[in-house]
Amino acid sequence: MPRFDNIIAIDPDKEKSGVAFLKPSTRQLEVTNLTFPLLLDYLQHAKMVQEEKQESLIVVVEAGWIVRKSNFHEAQGHRAEKIAKDVGANHETGRKIIEMCKHYGINVVQHPPLIKCWKGNDRKITHEELASFTGLSGRTNQDSRDAALLAWVFANLPIRVNV
Repeated sequence: MPRFDNIIAIDPDKEKSGVAFLKPSTRQLEVTNLTFPLLLDYLQHAKMVQEEKQESLIVVVEAGWIVRKSNFHEAQGHRAEKIAKDVGANHETGRKIIEMCKHYGINVVQHPPLIKCWKGNDRKITHEELASFTGLSGRTNQDSRDAALLAWVFANLPIRVNV
């Protein structure tokens, strides 16, 4: 797999997507949550900076739609319907992010969801777990942590949990 100077990983969401910027050479990691319009502005800005600095950039989008079963919730009835609609909306947001990256001429890849093997709710990664190997400080939410983990794994950086 080729190495990239900059990685932007995105956990798509219909409201605000989790976004992580990683510079693997220095392990600089920044996370945020952005609405779709602000995310598109951010991607265009990142492409412009990458071109000015003559550095490589790739966008990695968590692509739950490429796995056979993408909704592992045990809810039933109206709650299950809402979850299914939200999952579908998140998938469509991810597809549109990929479409826009291609339109902007940004390298982009679909990445299957990572295995959930952490201590948080639904086996998702906690802030403490992520901070233990990334050094990330400040507040995070689940979407931004998922994006950060995706960037870290894509960069093939080591994961050592000391929590």
